[in-house]
Amino acid sequence: MSNASSPTESSGAPRVLLVDDNVDAVESMEILLQAFGYEVSTAVHPDLALAQLDSFAPAAAVIDIGLPGMDGYQLATEIRRRLAGKPMRLIAFTGYGGADDIARATVAGFDAHLVKPVEIDRLLAALGAG
Repeated sequence: MSNASSPTESSGAPRVLLVDDNVDAVESMEILLQAFGYEVSTAVHPDLALAQLDSFAPAAAVIDIGLPGMDGYQLATEIRRRLAGKPMRLIAFTGYGGADDIARATVAGFDAHLVKPVEIDRLLAALGAG
């Protein structure tokens, strides 16, 4: 798993933060997004994700809902609070796909809601690339 060090060291590629406590899933998605030209940083815990907001400065985050300590809804709400209006695309990436889950994601500040497993075209479109 990678962790970018500084916003000034960017390759110019769109930056995406992946947050999922499933290490295999986050590593697989990291490789996939890198193959599509994204600069990716990963976090397996919400606290690690929050710590990367300033240091990595992602344009988007793909966030699992079932996280330890703080669920993805709470994490999205906290990210929106910390960004104080600065733009960042938030994508819920979850096994929960009911109408209530989608509504809750919207209230938490997510821009898109994707249900696992997802086709790469849908993920890229949610990231704004498709």
